[in-house]
Amino acid sequence: MGPLAGLKVIELAGLGPTPFCGMLLGDLGADVLRVDRLSDTDLGIAMPGKFDLRNRNKRSVALDIKSLEGLRTLLALVEKADILIEGFRPGVAERLGFGPEACLQCNPRLVYGRATGWGQEGPMSQMAGHDINYIALTGALNLIGPADGPPVPPLNLLGDYGGGGIYMAFGLMAAVYESARSGQGQVVDCAMVDGVTSLLTVFHAFRQLGQLAPRRGANVLDGGAPFYRCYETRDGGHVAIGCIEKRFYDTMLRVLDLSPAELPDRDDRANWPQLCGRFAEIFRQRTRDEWSALFEGSDACFSPVLTLDEAGQYPHNRARSLIAEVDGVEQPGPTPRFSRTPGGIGRPAPDRGAHTQEILEDWGIATS
Repeated sequence: MGPLAGLKVIELAGLGPTPFCGMLLGDLGADVLRVDRLSDTDLGIAMPGKFDLRNRNKRSVALDIKSLEGLRTLLALVEKADILIEGFRPGVAERLGFGPEACLQCNPRLVYGRATGWGQEGPMSQMAGHDINYIALTGALNLIGPADGPPVPPLNLLGDYGGGGIYMAFGLMAAVYESARSGQGQVVDCAMVDGVTSLLTVFHAFRQLGQLAPRRGANVLDGGAPFYRCYETRDGGHVAIGCIEKRFYDTMLRVLDLSPAELPDRDDRANWPQLCGRFAEIFRQRTRDEWSALFEGSDACFSPVLTLDEAGQYPHNRARSLIAEVDGVEQPGPTPRFSRTPGGIGRPAPDRGAHTQEILEDWGIATS
């Protein structure tokens, strides 16, 4: 099932972008083989197997890749694969014997994906780091948070997943497409600092046009604008307003029973604090759900701010089946959606090494 059915992927167990990228490929039908260690190791926050949702749609083979036998088995699998993904520090895979040169010698058409925070070269390439560090050095973190407080990490969505796993999946599929024409593989160097910088493209344009204030909370998209921010409601909830365009802004004013003539000009940024204060006072007069009822069906770019528990039950999200349930575990469904070859969740996350013998037989690898 899925548009990537028949694609063979080897994923070396790792953190952040690596398992997320493997999940994306597996969701769309790729045969993802996760190579796990023989014993527990420090791969982040531990959780029961079936709840490690990034490992769904994968099979697990347990190998001691530091042993000669384990390395030989891995390279035998490489000969059969279309893609290999690893997330080690630069040089580690080479030292262990399965770097790009060794793997491409085994399989010249292999696409070899490397996911790191800093990239394969540069003065920081060997340094440890996490999502928060990578987005800090790109300038992204400095743009997120209140004007009167420190920057706020946007979970690890921006570096690990947005600038890492998704860019890796995109790069891998581009390389697979090229390989189908040339018959040659190549290395895809996916660094989170690169991906996040790419995500900031439009903000670099704003910066050079003089349209980006240097401090947080003073721009259109960072919560500074009265028409693009969150407001607290009477019950302690919040609502999100995103009426950037004037026609949508005027719709919001009509729902709030306000006339544009009685308000300061929203296009003058000097008026933003006054407008924010006025709207904040109004939104505190009703509960979140009361506002949702008033705005329902309007083009005011209004949304209630939901919790994760609430999000899965929201009528629009339910209509699109955003949250699937597999073996009693709720999880986001595969995306994007395909009209003819849809993806799916065919396997829950496996226990380490659960499919070792099965994989070796399926991939035609001789075992002793």
